This record gives sequence, C-alpha cells and structure tokens, in this order.
Amino acid sequence: MPDFQYIAREATGRQVSGILSASNQQDALNSLAARSLFPVKVDLADQAKAQLKYSGRRVRARYLSIFYTQLADLLKSGVPLLRSLELLNKQSNNPALKQVLEEVRAEVADGTRLAVAMGQHPKVFSELAVSMVRAGEEGSFLEDVLKRIANFTDHQEELKNRVVGAMIYPAFLTTFGTVIVSFLLVYFVPKFEPIFARMSERGELPWATTTLLGFSAFMQSYWFIIFFAIGLSVAAVYKYIETTEGKLKFDQFRLTAYGLGDIVRSLAIARFCRILGTLLANGVPILQSLRIAKDAAGNKVISGAIGDAAESISAGKSIADPFASCGQFPEEVVEMIAVGEEANNLEQVLIDIADNMERQTNRKLDMFVRMLEPLMLLIMAAVVVFVMLALLLPVFQSSGLL
Repeated sequence: MPDFQYIAREATGRQVSGILSASNQQDALNSLAARSLFPVKVDLADQAKAQLKYSGRRVRARYLSIFYTQLADLLKSGVPLLRSLELLNKQSNNPALKQVLEEVRAEVADGTRLAVAMGQHPKVFSELAVSMVRAGEEGSFLEDVLKRIANFTDHQEELKNRVVGAMIYPAFLTTFGTVIVSFLLVYFVPKFEPIFARMSERGELPWATTTLLGFSAFMQSYWFIIFFAIGLSVAAVYKYIETTEGKLKFDQFRLTAYGLGDIVRSLAIARFCRILGTLLANGVPILQSLRIAKDAAGNKVISGAIGDAAESISAGKSIADPFASCGQFPEEVVEMIAVGEEANNLEQVLIDIADNMERQTNRKLDMFVRMLEPLMLLIMAAVVVFVMLALLLPVFQSSGLL
C-alpha cells in the first residue's frame, strides 16, 4: 500500500503530522478520523509519488542485461537471493528498475518464488525471462539461466540496434530531401513567376515550367491542408495498425514488400528459432516454449502459422512437418529442424539456424541499404534537375538558344 503524508489537528487544536499507509486517500482520511484527528492536508508521500511516477514504465534492455548478469554473479558467489536483490536495488541507477526490484524483493521476502514475483511486472520482465527463471528454479540451475538470459538480451539488443542503425541514413535522406523540395517549391520557385508572367500570357511557357509553377502555386495556397491531410492519414493508418485486423494486414504487407519482405521474414524466423531453442535448452516444455516463441516472433502472419503448427505438434506430430506445410519457413530451415529432431539436439540446431539466418539477414540488409542510398540520392538529384531545367528552359527559349 502507498504511504500518505498528513497534517492534522487534535481535538485540543494541536497540529500533528506523520506518515500512514492506506490503499487510497479516502482510506487515509478514514484512518485519521478513527484516531480523532481532523485532517488539514493529506497527500502521497515522496516515496509513494516516486513509485507512482515510475510504475508501469519499461526498462531498457541494457539495464536488464546488467541486472541478470550481476544477479547471476552474486548467486554464484553464494550470496542469498534476498540479499542479492537488496544489493542490486541499492546500486541501481535506473529509477524504474529500482522500483521494480524493490517490489520483487518484497514479494520474495514474503515467500514468493522469483519467477512469480518477476511475472507481476510483464512490462519489465518478458515471458521468456520469467519462463526460463521458473525452469532454473525448478532445476536448481538459476545462475546459469540468468547468464543465458543476459546473453540473449544483449544479442537481441545488438540485432535491433544494427537494423535501426542501418535505416537511420535513408530516413535522414528522405527527411532532408522532403525539406529541400518543399523549400524550392514554396520559397524559391515563386520568385520566378513575375519573370515568366508575359510568356505565360502568350502561352509560350514550356510544359515543365507550367507544371512546376502550377504545383508551386498549389503548395503555397494549400500547404496547411496538405500537411493536415498527411498528418491525419498517418494518424488514421497508425490507429488502424493498432487493431487486430490492421496488425495482420500490415504484417502481410511487410512480408510481401519488395526488397524488405525477405529481410522481415528472416528476422522473424531467426527470432522465433533463437527463443524456442533457448527455452528448450533450459528445460521449458515444448508446447509452452512454442507458445512463448510464437508470440515473440514479431509478425502476426508467422505467429499464426506457428500457432497452427503447434496444434499439430500437440496432437503428436513432429515439429518439422507442420512447419513445412505452413509455407512460411524456408525449406532448408525445415530440413535442419527435422535433422535436429532425429539427432535429439533440436535446441542447438535452432540456435544454429538463428545464427545463420541473422548473418544472412545482415548481408541482405547491408545490400538493401547500399542500393537504397544511391537510389534516393538519384531521385533527389532528378527532382532538383527538373526544377532547374523548368526554370532555365524559358530563359533559353527567349534568348533563341532553343
């Protein structure tokens, strides 16, 4: 329960203050009334305000990785779990994680298992981490599991940063090009309208110049409507994508997008294989592992195919056959999974598949970005050349050069 700071008066008129615990402000007022105190001011205590401020916030992966690593080291050194959580809580410099660790420590102190306490904070601890910790507690290899979670978290963050980093420069070019073209159309081109007015009256302007001046005039008159329409369209699309149908359609589009479809598919399958292999290697049952890995794939279409495959597996079939029939997994991946099942080392084969697919995806992503950058520069150059030619053609025409 949160703590409340209060200032109240006794029946004699003497002012008193203090801190009391209550589920809400009304309960705090009732508690003061039961003590024959007349409240002057009742507010959340500073610590409770901090808890409320940081509750529900996500924690960045690098902080979680450090937490998992340090907790594993402390437990391996013989420090009890409760003491380890207390030490990590004290030295943590991330407010959101600090608050979560304080709550987890309190729950563990009350006799709750670590996995259950972590499961109370789904925005901080993923279902993958909770399941692996549960398996580690049951199998008495919690320290090893925490190390593996830390390594997995680092790897996924590195992959995410690599993908985001590869797209930063194309995004910059797109933004810069849009700003330059908008500046030319709204501020630069209109300065030439008086020069071409007489030629326009005689109908002697080239089509390129007429088109450019018309588009520039349209931008000047309706730029606010254009930007409003673009913003409204983006908001509507974003709102639609948040729906179940919208997410499915958007993920279908991502899988079929030219140049990006194979990259998106490979990343989703690699993520699924790595999570499934990691869970199986840590003793999590196959059906539970499939459910967790399916939800973590990051693509509704592939998740749906994996879900259908999981139903076949629960009926006693092998993993490879339903994956082959769903049409989302490459043939070589299905063959490797089949070999892993027969050799009884499926978890290691899945990790190897993830490593191979991520290496291939990195090469594809680098090639895509290398092709995208000159293409975008070429488009920007073509637009600028068109603007320059449209402005210079009337000059050449009037001087008799054309």
